[in-house]
Amino acid sequence: MSDGTPTPLLLPLQPSPFEERRPEILAACRTHLDSHHSHAAADHANGASGSVIVHRLATIMDEMLASLYQAVASDPVATSCQLTEHLALVALGGYGRGELNPKSDVDIMFLHDGSIPPQIIEGITQKFLYLLWDLRLEIGSSVRTPADCISMAQQDTTVKTALLDCRYLTGARVIFDALHKSIFKDVLPRTSDKFIKEKIDEMRRRRHKFGSSIYLLEPNIKEGEGGLRDLQTALWVAKIRYKIDRVQDLVLNGVMSDSELATYLEALDYLWRIRNELHFHTNRHTDQLTFDLQSHLALFMGYNDADGALAVEEFMRDYYRRAARIEHLVSSLCARCQRQDEGGSGILGYFVRRPVGDGCFVLKGELIIPDESIVEGNPVVLMRIFELAQKHEVKLSLAAKALVRRSLHMIDDSFRRSREVNVSFMSILRSPKGVTNTLRLMHHLELLNRFIPEFEQIYCKVQHDMYHIYTVDIHTLFAVEQIEMILGGDLAEQLPLPTRIARQIGKRELLILAVMFHDIGKGLGGGHAEKGAAMIPTIARRLGLNREDSQRLEFLVRQHLVFAHIAQRRDLSDELMIANFSRLMETSENLKMLYLLTVADVRAVGADVWTNWKAMLFDELYDKTYNILERGGFALEGSSERARSVRRAVRLMVEHDIPENVAKAELKQLPNRYILSTPTETIAKHLRLLVAQESQGLVITIEHEPELGFSNLIICTIDTYGLFARICGVLAANSVNILGAQIHTAKNGKVLDILQVNSAQGHQIRDQHRWDKIEQDLDAVLRGTQRVETLMEKRQKSLVLSKTTRALPTRVEIDNQVSNDYTVIDIYAQDKVGLLYMITNMLNQMGLYIGVSRISTKVDQVADVFYVRDIFGHKITSDEKLEEVVTSLSWAIDDWS
Repeated sequence: MSDGTPTPLLLPLQPSPFEERRPEILAACRTHLDSHHSHAAADHANGASGSVIVHRLATIMDEMLASLYQAVASDPVATSCQLTEHLALVALGGYGRGELNPKSDVDIMFLHDGSIPPQIIEGITQKFLYLLWDLRLEIGSSVRTPADCISMAQQDTTVKTALLDCRYLTGARVIFDALHKSIFKDVLPRTSDKFIKEKIDEMRRRRHKFGSSIYLLEPNIKEGEGGLRDLQTALWVAKIRYKIDRVQDLVLNGVMSDSELATYLEALDYLWRIRNELHFHTNRHTDQLTFDLQSHLALFMGYNDADGALAVEEFMRDYYRRAARIEHLVSSLCARCQRQDEGGSGILGYFVRRPVGDGCFVLKGELIIPDESIVEGNPVVLMRIFELAQKHEVKLSLAAKALVRRSLHMIDDSFRRSREVNVSFMSILRSPKGVTNTLRLMHHLELLNRFIPEFEQIYCKVQHDMYHIYTVDIHTLFAVEQIEMILGGDLAEQLPLPTRIARQIGKRELLILAVMFHDIGKGLGGGHAEKGAAMIPTIARRLGLNREDSQRLEFLVRQHLVFAHIAQRRDLSDELMIANFSRLMETSENLKMLYLLTVADVRAVGADVWTNWKAMLFDELYDKTYNILERGGFALEGSSERARSVRRAVRLMVEHDIPENVAKAELKQLPNRYILSTPTETIAKHLRLLVAQESQGLVITIEHEPELGFSNLIICTIDTYGLFARICGVLAANSVNILGAQIHTAKNGKVLDILQVNSAQGHQIRDQHRWDKIEQDLDAVLRGTQRVETLMEKRQKSLVLSKTTRALPTRVEIDNQVSNDYTVIDIYAQDKVGLLYMITNMLNQMGLYIGVSRISTKVDQVADVFYVRDIFGHKITSDEKLEEVVTSLSWAIDDWS
């Protein structure tokens, strides 16, 4: 510990007006706090426990507040009304429990008996509080009489909770003792059952507000599940139920075991130490474990990078394990504090013990095991417990959960390979309901990790990015929940095609296994799809899968990234690419399962990740691939004849609007690629725009897609150097988000650009005035009367992108195989204002023409794709040119600000 003794607090108490002594009092208090806090910080840095620091800081505050009280009480006005006999200073909240983190709020109450005139009480408390505010302390304060407290406690759970933790500091002790006695003997006993229910309901609401999961990637150490507030809630309800003041008294009352008490105290100490460091390091009240703070805490707590695992990932993994144990302990203690007869359904059978097999019974909506030795004699029961609870739609009793945790050592290789165990497990997966909840319970009790040891590698595994908001294992369980809802038809309105395909799946358990295992390779580092697939044969043998199912499961895990990659980042009008993808799928059954797996995977990442735009792309890829696999592919006739047939059909559709010779000449100028990939009705609409361009110069039209959440922005004009880059710049300057773009250049120099767009917030733009402004800006830019850079500067000043907590490396990748006609450039980079404009402008400067573009932003990372050709309309084949593209783009992106 640190050397030296902090400066003692000596305040002037002479009977002179308080205001005359105030500067001296303020200076003494500031010296006292600074001296003691610096020593506490030094001891904390040298390894002092969390509990030692929080109690010491509370004691430091006690000393100062007591001295301040005496200083204020020595004021002539206070002396004249005998303040110390009529006013008590009381600590509330965490401070009331004697716990104070470095930058936590200090909650106090001025408790008076009502005999002092209100104006005097107000003057005294204001002097006290102004001094504390001048010390830059975060103070929560109230002025009440005992009658006020009792009245408010009877009506307000928050007040009642605060009074549970109230602690006498100084002043009129008799007033505090009277209040304490009244609260604990008169108020709380009358409302104990209601209070306990309210606190447990409040805990559920709070957990929901802060993410409904222990495993959020940036958890809140105080309010989140498995955090400090959970431990406090358990203590509050125990205080009420068992009339105790300290958690240690629960052991004396036989409510908690010694090991549970040790777990409780260790958890408090661990969380306090982390919170102390958060406060000391940031010099402010901080409870959120953000990415940058996690990295700092990992080093502070002694973690180091080793064996390919980052220190921060190992720190967070331990944090989640501890939070899970806290959640289990808190839930267990809260359940013990609830009346055993609460929650009855009113049905007599609810209270009758009903046998369900394997020594298990259902009682009061819970599965119980009266003779726990049955598990030791027949370990299969450990799996059957979950199957029976799922089948009868009941919860596991606290005793049954504890039995599972105590019996985990029995899960060995013979258990994992047991036919009975695996039949039971597969029965759980085949069930039409309750699959996710059962797997979550198995995961929570750590049985899932023991039964499938490969799952242990992703247990509490952090994905240290801003895109995923849950650990790998919890993301996996969310994905299982998604696939279960799709299979059950619960998402038929939102996901019509996936729901229809799900009805055609023969082995739902195989699909669920694929979802469970799709990320299992992430515990081994990069290339997780291949590494995960390599694990599948071993897992499949243990589970007793036949060869065909094992191979399909391995295929799904190996290819689980491919579908989303193709759908979101490749040109779906490219027949060659679709044909190659269909060959990879081999069978329509593989395609169906991979499609459903991908939908569940993407939807499970986070609430805002799945969009109607992605749904449309996924559905389009599925339909086109299925068409090849089941019907022999694209048109049976040659592409030239098909194109002629389409052009004839379009001419017939516009014969009343456009002279035949004009339509024929215009259609002839359009490339076959566009003609063959676009519906005839759409070509007819575009043809009218192309004809109108002759007289208007620039033609812009908007087609809203209400069901899909975006609009098609169609721009028809004459091609000019850097046209697409300028379009991107104008749209960026007007806060328009580009999702995708198809760029068609006719032989006569006309350009038909079709862009899928929405707002920066992901919503449709229906404001016509805004579209008029965009058209005016674009027209001005094309005429040369306005510069894109000027528009972008205005936008830059009005928008500040949120800063990511970690730099995202720029990657530029080239794919020259996926398309016969284009070189495909994939760009991954940190998002910046105007980045798309810069990229497209740079491509133009390198003499590259963009034919198709896919634009995607994940939180703060862009993943953009550009199909490009050189000035002669060819792919880029020169290695030197390809290297120039990668180098120039990488440099330009990193340099852009």
